[in-house]
Amino acid sequence: MEKNDLAGGWTPYKTEISIKEKELFKTVFKGILGVDYKPLAVATQVVAGINYRFFCNVKGVYPHAANEGAIVQIYEPLDGHAHITSIHKV
Repeated sequence: MEKNDLAGGWTPYKTEISIKEKELFKTVFKGILGVDYKPLAVATQVVAGINYRFFCNVKGVYPHAANEGAIVQIYEPLDGHAHITSIHKV
């Protein structure tokens, strides 16, 4: 058994983000204005649902805004709607 196969362990980040993961990300950011988050990589953790950690490029939607990095954590429960649990600049 590999380390990332342990229950509750995080997978390594991968840059090939699935269609499902992209749609989940898009859904939780619907309605958030002023900042553009672009996912570049994702890691997952199976709990009572799934935690996602997206490594993102972040940029304000105004002229000459700087690019920044952030880790966006999203929780998708077994029943219910996915939601953002944290956003941390890196």
